[in-house]
Amino acid sequence: MLANRRKSERRLCRRIAKIHWGTGSLPRDCTITDISDGGVKVVAELLEIPQHFNIIFSPDNSRKCRLAWRIGCEFGAEFID
Repeated sequence: MLANRRKSERRLCRRIAKIHWGTGSLPRDCTITDISDGGVKVVAELLEIPQHFNIIFSPDNSRKCRLAWRIGCEFGAEFID
């Protein structure tokens, strides 16, 4: 059986957000499918996901993230702020 390596409990959600990286890039739409204190699982149809980026939940709520894994259009991100 696989061990759960999560540091905090995840909660299922269906929340629209934006991904943003680098000066000059435009924020891209994504869907948060689950969230925990330590990170998020995201669905986004992006060809490239950089190693570090921001997830914008609302105009006054964003988090710095590090790409943890990716399978197709789903990926996991760890909060680093």
